[in-house]
Amino acid sequence: MAALPPRLLRALEAFNSAHPWSHNAHYHPWLLRQLPRRFGRGLDVGCGSGDLARLLAGRSTGGVEGIDSDPEIIARARELTPPGVPVDFVVADAPAGLPAGPYDVITCVAALHHLPFTETLTRFRDQLAPGGTLVVVGCAREESPVDHLLAALSIPLNLANGWLKNRGRTAASRPVSMTAVTRPPEITFAEIRREAARLLPGARLRRRLFWRYTLVWRGGRAEG
Repeated sequence: MAALPPRLLRALEAFNSAHPWSHNAHYHPWLLRQLPRRFGRGLDVGCGSGDLARLLAGRSTGGVEGIDSDPEIIARARELTPPGVPVDFVVADAPAGLPAGPYDVITCVAALHHLPFTETLTRFRDQLAPGGTLVVVGCAREESPVDHLLAALSIPLNLANGWLKNRGRTAASRPVSMTAVTRPPEITFAEIRREAARLLPGARLRRRLFWRYTLVWRGGRAEG
């Protein structure tokens, strides 16, 4: 998120605490639209409490693995997963600790900026099955005028979404808030795009609202 005056930042934090919602879950419907209706094995990197991994499991014929480096959040993910849902949650560090592929689908939401970018993207590429789909929803350091414009537009839209998603809800029924970013992103969207073009020819990248970008790569084939 762009640097804001302290008073405005405190006001936004207070509003978000009172009207919580997940910026990451906001992109789950879009992410699912990038994937086949049915696929074999899936991997969700930085799975958190497992919301996306459980959604992927509804399409997977070979099971889904969700990994996260936090043992407590993995324990929570296991608690929240009903019996019979084909998801295996594992404590592991990426990229070195990624389970062996190949995977037909790999997803990574708001986690790549915590990891060594080139090494992790290379590992994703190598673990993806031919014709498989990699989808990243990531965070980048703001640099260009477009970055700052999207960040500025995201502030009122963030407030509107928080208000609408919590309207009429009790405290117990409010949406789960987004997980706080523990380390700000270090590389810019332009740098991400250049490195992705080198490692993943044909990858599609877009700047997005709510301090996010997206990357889609379909097994090395350029998208039409």
